[in-house]
Amino acid sequence: MASYIAKRLLAAIPVLFGLTIIVFLIMAMIPGDPATAILGSYATPENVAKLNKDLGLDKTLFEQYIIWIGNLFEGDLGRSYTLNRPVLDEVLERFSATLILAGTALVLCSILGLIAGIVSAVRQYGWADKAITLLVLIGISTPSFWLGLLLIFVFAVNLRLFPASGMYAIYGGGDLPDLLHHLALPAFTLSVVATGVIARLTRTAMLEVLRQDYIRTARAKGLSERKVIYKHAFKSALVSIIPVIGIQAGFVIGGAVYIETVFQWPGIGSMLVKAISTRDLMLVQGGVLVVAAAYVLFNLLADVVQTLLDPRLR
Repeated sequence: MASYIAKRLLAAIPVLFGLTIIVFLIMAMIPGDPATAILGSYATPENVAKLNKDLGLDKTLFEQYIIWIGNLFEGDLGRSYTLNRPVLDEVLERFSATLILAGTALVLCSILGLIAGIVSAVRQYGWADKAITLLVLIGISTPSFWLGLLLIFVFAVNLRLFPASGMYAIYGGGDLPDLLHHLALPAFTLSVVATGVIARLTRTAMLEVLRQDYIRTARAKGLSERKVIYKHAFKSALVSIIPVIGIQAGFVIGGAVYIETVFQWPGIGSMLVKAISTRDLMLVQGGVLVVAAAYVLFNLLADVVQTLLDPRLR
């Protein structure tokens, strides 16, 4: 297992390296001059030239990339132009808020998706299966940002049951109940699409397992239906479901970018939106790199869990 994990980590290095090149080139192709955007009304030709030299933007793209990647190996992601603080400090501070949102959404979509998929498979072609299939189809087809705005309008503006934005109350609060109160709407919004995907694939995996001979044998031996479903069928189907959950973990982290913007959640997604609008190259590059590394790590964990569950993979 240690050898397998080491191989997967080594395989992730070229992926992350290629990603640094793509992110760097995309940011370099964005129209406009970062120095002009930073200086604003003070953007005289002399000031722009001086700031470009101070930031190293007067060098060629190749030289800028080599300097950035060299600093990256030393654990230095650069310094934010607009915030005037190390990128690593800002990214880690924001990423902790994103992990709270994405982690809650992942737990929520995993639980709801697994339960919905199991019920749908066990009650195949019944009213429960049809109702779950309809809800899953609606959930997958609904844009998350529109759903977020709808939930804000209904539950925050009209019913006033949940706050419309932020991570904590402006006045007072700051404790766990306050966090959960603010977390409810964005976490549910972020989990809807992933819940539908997990539910559909769980249903498919369960139906395939329930048709196997050993399931019929277990029933013929007189085992209870609950034991057949959860001890035998679900355990076997879980091997196929775990990679899907790993992929959805990456999806909820990526989806947090626009969900955080809708709910004004102070995570890495809202940070990236502001950094892109101000052409803060270092902050964008550092933020995207951390998100990509988290995506690779989640998929690695999913593969490890799948290998532990299925001895054939070992």
